[in-house]
Amino acid sequence: MITPMASQEKTGHRSRRAAARPPRAWQRMLSGRRLDLLAPSPLDIEIEDIAHGLARLARWNGQTSGTHPFSVAQHSLFVVDLCAGYRPLWPPRWKLAALLHDAPEYVIGDLISPFKTAVGLDYKAFERKLESAIHLRFGLPACLPAGIAQVIKRADIASAYFEAVQLAGFSPQEAGRIFGTPRRTALLNVALTPVSTGEAKKRFLRRFRNLAAEADLLPLQAPE
Repeated sequence: MITPMASQEKTGHRSRRAAARPPRAWQRMLSGRRLDLLAPSPLDIEIEDIAHGLARLARWNGQTSGTHPFSVAQHSLFVVDLCAGYRPLWPPRWKLAALLHDAPEYVIGDLISPFKTAVGLDYKAFERKLESAIHLRFGLPACLPAGIAQVIKRADIASAYFEAVQLAGFSPQEAGRIFGTPRRTALLNVALTPVSTGEAKKRFLRRFRNLAAEADLLPLQAPE
């Protein structure tokens, strides 16, 4: 017979063991990979997981017009197109970097800019660590050259302007005050049309594979 005191002691032991166990800091992906968020390994990153996550992740917290949300995957494709407009002679490796510029969001989500500001530097440090692992996985520099990163950032902000005006209910004047009005590009007259999750994923993977093949980049492989 277990006395109340003995039962309480067992419960206390279990509670102490649970308290001593570190909190789970990894996420299991559909590929089967288990990604440690505190120390992400490039070998646990798969492009199919990235494409799947980004295609299901809505920009603007989903506050956009249309039957489908405008996904981060579709945004990433548009950023590549803008970069190609700014730098027609860019090699495929930098276009691939542009495609992956928001890849960490397949794990951490698409936090709107005001929330990123509120979270502070710890969030940015975590994002950079994950971004470096993604770059290394696909044969890119862990940290992009400053000039390359600047062009991608310019395209990212220009994309936000177009999305804001065409999909998120901003007037051109309001979007211009927040993001700046994009200077002339070949895509100034583009019409953004959100597509389904499946279509966004398919387009993202197709663009990734084409750019990786053109760049002749070899993804990092696990040792034998």
